Amino acid sequence: MLHEKLSSIYDNVLRRNPGEIEFHQAVREVLDSIGPVLGKHPEYAESKIIERICEPERQIIFRVPWMDDQGQVQINRGFRVEFNSALGPYKGGLRFHPSVYLGIVKFLGFEQIFKNSLTGLPIGGGKGGSDFDPKGRSDREVMRFCQSFMTELYRHIGEYTDVPAGDTGVGGREIGYLFGQYKRITNRYESGVITGKGLVYGGAQVRTEATGYGCVFFVDEMLKARGTSFDGKRVVVSGSGNVAVYAIEKVEQLGGLVVACSDSSGYVLDEKGIDLELLKQIKQAERGRLDAYAQRRDHATFVSGRSVWEVPGEVALPSATQNEITGEAAAAMVAGGLVAVGEGANMPTTPEGIKVFQEAGIAYGPGKAANAGGVATSALEMQQNASRDSWTFEFSEQRLQEIMHDIHDRCLSTADEYGMPGNYVAGANIDGFRRVADAMLALGLI
Repeated sequence: MLHEKLSSIYDNVLRRNPGEIEFHQAVREVLDSIGPVLGKHPEYAESKIIERICEPERQIIFRVPWMDDQGQVQINRGFRVEFNSALGPYKGGLRFHPSVYLGIVKFLGFEQIFKNSLTGLPIGGGKGGSDFDPKGRSDREVMRFCQSFMTELYRHIGEYTDVPAGDTGVGGREIGYLFGQYKRITNRYESGVITGKGLVYGGAQVRTEATGYGCVFFVDEMLKARGTSFDGKRVVVSGSGNVAVYAIEKVEQLGGLVVACSDSSGYVLDEKGIDLELLKQIKQAERGRLDAYAQRRDHATFVSGRSVWEVPGEVALPSATQNEITGEAAAAMVAGGLVAVGEGANMPTTPEGIKVFQEAGIAYGPGKAANAGGVATSALEMQQNASRDSWTFEFSEQRLQEIMHDIHDRCLSTADEYGMPGNYVAGANIDGFRRVADAMLALGLI
């Protein structure tokens, strides 16, 4: 039940943003947590901080025309939602996927506000992308699309304004083409204008691994808080992109056994533990499908068209997409011996699923806390670019681990402060919200 002062705000969000169900869900999840904050800080309501946070500062939609390898003109739609800059320049990734529309970008941008706040670093929240699908496209087609996309986007970004990065469908190849076009148009080598760059042209160590590593570091802290660890734990991961691959890598380093991962076609089950090098070869080097893993590893099984969450595990790391864990799936996971969930993806659990986890006493780390390692390391990349510096892998990983440890502890202590011990959702939402709200109050009516 929403706090009475928040109910009308949510109704207004629904009215002003019709049909954007993912955005509605993201807003509701935050509003469900911050009611108690208004009792301690009536100034937030008086200054309409919440209403202002729920309205993006700027929404940009543009046409992206490009030519495929057959000489046919293709038209896609591009987006950039610059949501909140109270803490610093807008910061958030670009997603290239057929499902992208304004509601998806707004949900991601809204989540990014609080995620970025939780890092403690000076970055605001934004997100962008396109309904372009890079799967099955040649490198030349992807390059032409990225160049057309940046031809419009370049006028809206900058190291002190808005700093994009990668997300689903936007990896090192796409970032290189985007940055190359920005450099070509502006005649300026501004490394800090985009993050996730290759190491040879201003990128940072650990950025590729950061979201997956950071998620595992966060879950490790949750397990430590319960007197246990990853050692010997059976782990299930959804997805097989960068986040999933490097989450698997870090789990293995910490002594866990990852038995399953997935892609859009199904999941692979390997009771001896996922062979990370084979997975990287198939998904990163070959850009192949996951069924090829089972074809090359005799004791592995590929299950087509089914959810990976039917595989029992003690730790779950959803790292694919939004709303992949339903209430029914969550109940089956709990029955299978689940003890902890760390969200490597953005909002991968439905409200019904979250309720199941919380009522069962599962250690549940929401995405805005558990997957903040990616954007945190992007901010560290910005720091290195600004100082013309480069850090070692070991130092960068240490900084990431320290940030995730700090996020965990602040979520836990904030939940305790507001009488909800162990509730990482409430802790993350309240702590992230308070920092943004205080900055907005300090800056006046912006």
